[in-house]
Amino acid sequence: GKVTHRSRFLRSDTYNSNMAANRIVVSEMGTMAYPDPSKNFIFKAITFLNHTVPDFTDNAASNIIKYGNDYYATSETNYIRKIDPFTLETQDKVDYMKFLPVNLVSSHPHYDREGNVYNVGTSIAEKGKTKYIFFQIPAVTEKEKDKNTPALKKVKVICTVPCHSLLSPSYYHSFGMTENYIIFIEQPFKLDILKMATAYMRGVNWASCMKFFPEENTLIHLIEKKTGKKVEMKYHTGSLVVYHHVNAFEDDGHVVLDVIAYNDTSLYEMFYMSRLKKDISFQSNGYTKPNYRRFVLPIRSDKGIAVGENMVKLRYTTATAVKQKEGKLTCQAEVLCEGFELPRINYDFNGKKHQFVYGNIVEESVLSTQVAKFDTETKKMVHWSEENCWPSEPVFVPRPNGESEDDGVVLVSVINCIPGQSSFILILDGRNFKEVARANVNTELHRDMHGFFIPHTN
Repeated sequence: GKVTHRSRFLRSDTYNSNMAANRIVVSEMGTMAYPDPSKNFIFKAITFLNHTVPDFTDNAASNIIKYGNDYYATSETNYIRKIDPFTLETQDKVDYMKFLPVNLVSSHPHYDREGNVYNVGTSIAEKGKTKYIFFQIPAVTEKEKDKNTPALKKVKVICTVPCHSLLSPSYYHSFGMTENYIIFIEQPFKLDILKMATAYMRGVNWASCMKFFPEENTLIHLIEKKTGKKVEMKYHTGSLVVYHHVNAFEDDGHVVLDVIAYNDTSLYEMFYMSRLKKDISFQSNGYTKPNYRRFVLPIRSDKGIAVGENMVKLRYTTATAVKQKEGKLTCQAEVLCEGFELPRINYDFNGKKHQFVYGNIVEESVLSTQVAKFDTETKKMVHWSEENCWPSEPVFVPRPNGESEDDGVVLVSVINCIPGQSSFILILDGRNFKEVARANVNTELHRDMHGFFIPHTN
């Protein structure tokens, strides 16, 4: 077969304004914008709290997503960038705020079998309230296929969940979805809105405006997709930090929720340039490796069940949900494995019970040198690695009419750091995890976080 590869940087307004001014003028998570002092930034700080975020970056470096028939590069701000999936040309800049009052939006939406898209955003201090907004972008109909209107025009709000605090909503990077439920983790890793609003004047980066509260519990919200109603049961667990959901599914009156969880925020600290410039082959004292945790949320009413009793009735997991007073459940996860991140499944099994997960090994450091396939039933793992190679997140592509969950290929972009040798796109067999092919590329590959496979027919 023939493999071609295109690689280009998307030129954002952020990039253009920074180049034109010959300095950084727009804030990113780790970079502070030093603003033009002639502008009234006190006014900007105040308007920030009235749902106008000042100059959030449009540098969409986190993920590629699909809304309707269109593809976008996205970060976690209110701006996304439409791209041509074939030429990779940068097209329209789209502002969520024109369609929905959200300042921050997850870069990991979910897609159902009908083509509807689900996502969550945070609305900051809008009408005096800060809330999480769960929304659906309906599938494109036959009539609309040739129209050039953004799919976001048809956005529907499923429900809103109030934040516990007006000025410190939870940070989140993704969420879970089953056939009937949306699962949202409200964790004690929070954004300090006042600090963010004044970051310009104080000359600090926005990453420093996030704070972890290890003494606080984590809340898990279960929302009915069809009605937008929250399940009455209140699910609590200890403090943790989650960036990536693996999958979620329903089983005999329970929702099983698989996530990659950390005990603290040391992952964020590891991405500062000063840390990355150190020898990345050894484990830093400041790095707490993640583990793959399985939570089980019983949906049925707890009437007639005694306080202190475990309500989980599934036999294949040691996860528990112990009844407390007033409809509260304290959830304890089962740890399936450790040192595993950037999880991807066969997306045909999204919202269904899955067996296999593909990801990066991060035992030693956040910069992974191995990709792996993990079997959730046997708890066994197989690996691929090559000396002096740095693989990105593995992306599973199912074989059309495949015979099994792992019948397909795994795509990995690999940076080769041997001088004079090419980086390459690696193709692994989804079942035995052995190399099928590789495509060397005569261009520099850069470390990416997330990938998206776009079939040529689209």
